[in-house]
Amino acid sequence: MYQPEVRNLKSKFEQVLEKLREDFASIRTGRASTGLVENIQVKYYGSTAPLKQMATLTVPDAGQILIQPWDKNSIGDIELAIQNSELNLSPANDGSTIRISLPPLTEERREELVRNIHRKAEEGRVAMRTQRAETWEKIKRMERDKTITEDDRYGAEKELNDLINDYNKRIETAVTEKENELRKI
Repeated sequence: MYQPEVRNLKSKFEQVLEKLREDFASIRTGRASTGLVENIQVKYYGSTAPLKQMATLTVPDAGQILIQPWDKNSIGDIELAIQNSELNLSPANDGSTIRISLPPLTEERREELVRNIHRKAEEGRVAMRTQRAETWEKIKRMERDKTITEDDRYGAEKELNDLINDYNKRIETAVTEKENELRKI
């Protein structure tokens, strides 16, 4: 009877993990990647859209990102959005394309990015703990309402704990991979 709640929680955990992976993709490593800029929100004609929906993004070499807007009139808005992002990038506009040259990372910047990764991972863990607590309250309410037995509650508690432990390990794996990628020179 409590299994639908656990399945629902698992899908929420998957969403948290996916969001975390997207956040990690936007953190720059030693190589240029379109993932760094593809989700920058660009204001254009009164609406907001991610950059990947407005332009073709390519990586011509390891230290550069090339952005070719589909509408040439949007080039100024795209350039402004990149400058105003938290990425500290300096776009170069040649009238039809935007080039972003990525300087090599300093050791200090690498450490700052590693701290940022750990902060984002902790935010993900907190979101999962909050969702687990909500599900746990629903399960305890089910027991009080006599829709599940005490044994079911214990079984649900074990499943919830196993689930959160599994997803915490997945987050830790993602953090370790991104950290190793950042520290590699």
